[in-house]
Amino acid sequence: MAARLQLEGVSLHFGGVTVLREVGFDVEPGQVFGLVGPNGAGKTSLFNCISGHYRPSGGSLRIDGVEVRGARPASMAGHGLARTFQHPALQLRETVLENVMLGAHARLPGGPLEWSLRLPRALRAERALRDEALALLEENGLGWAAHTRADELSHGLHKGVELCRALMMRPKLLLLDEPAAGLPHSEVEQLIETVRRLQRDADVTIVIVEHHMGLIAALTDRVVVLDHGAKLMEGTAAEAQSDPRVLEAYIGREEADDAA
Repeated sequence: MAARLQLEGVSLHFGGVTVLREVGFDVEPGQVFGLVGPNGAGKTSLFNCISGHYRPSGGSLRIDGVEVRGARPASMAGHGLARTFQHPALQLRETVLENVMLGAHARLPGGPLEWSLRLPRALRAERALRDEALALLEENGLGWAAHTRADELSHGLHKGVELCRALMMRPKLLLLDEPAAGLPHSEVEQLIETVRRLQRDADVTIVIVEHHMGLIAALTDRVVVLDHGAKLMEGTAAEAQSDPRVLEAYIGREEADDAA
């Protein structure tokens, strides 16, 4: 069942630097929700708080009503959370299939001893996961690359492999961190179709950090705009694109970058 994500007053401080200031919003089960804002707005830092890679300095973070603020990433998987990263973290010397199967580590039966001894139950589980990973790669147009080493693929294909690895967790809540970054137009269109299919066929809530406003407008039910670590506005993508505060935040940041 798709998860509900609730943030209330989430703050993050590194020393004397405030990265996030009392950010709050609700994501309903099954929604595609966008986090947008200019560079340095705090989007990825907020993602890291949600996924357990950063511990928030204050506030509440709940998945299906359960407080998870401060939980480690491995624990977050137990709450049905999976994520991708701006820069895919694949095992480059392993095959695509092996990388995707790693996403199911939390679902493996038994313990390290059972797997090291290659006991029958472990072997049966491995075969089932291999079949599932192959089917997932085929479904996402990557079946041809299953037995190819990851370091032989392009950046865009790495993103596809990482998405498949996240889906192997059978998540209730999927965080996509700039999934369109570095992709050509044709692959962005393919990504949009993939997320639409997930929204239609998979029982999952999706939260996307992205600069590509075409993708955000095409996919999201609602968006939150961050600026300087604070929530600037919440609404639809169309409302965000026409909001004077949002336009000022983007234009002002671009002018500052140009001046630098």
